[in-house]
Amino acid sequence: MRLDCKHVWPYLSEFIDDSVSPEERRAIELHLEHCEICSAILDSLHNILVLTADDRVFHLPVGYSDRLHARIEAEMNRAALPGDDARDVDDGSSDE
Repeated sequence: MRLDCKHVWPYLSEFIDDSVSPEERRAIELHLEHCEICSAILDSLHNILVLTADDRVFHLPVGYSDRLHARIEAEMNRAALPGDDARDVDDGSSDE
């Protein structure tokens, strides 16, 4: 069984939980050996599980929430401006 990314992604959680069949596990492992994207997604998913299982509480700096919300609002407003599209950004690759 040979898998591509779109077939691997739905099984990553089950792969981590070791609830896939041995044949599925081997096919996923073979895919992960050659696919940096799926390997990175698997690592990220694993990190999320570790972080959410951690009972530690992190206290944010005073005013962090206000600054975060202000930044999000500013970015949303900027993205809503006409002509402010990512396609209009000069990436420096032109010879002009």
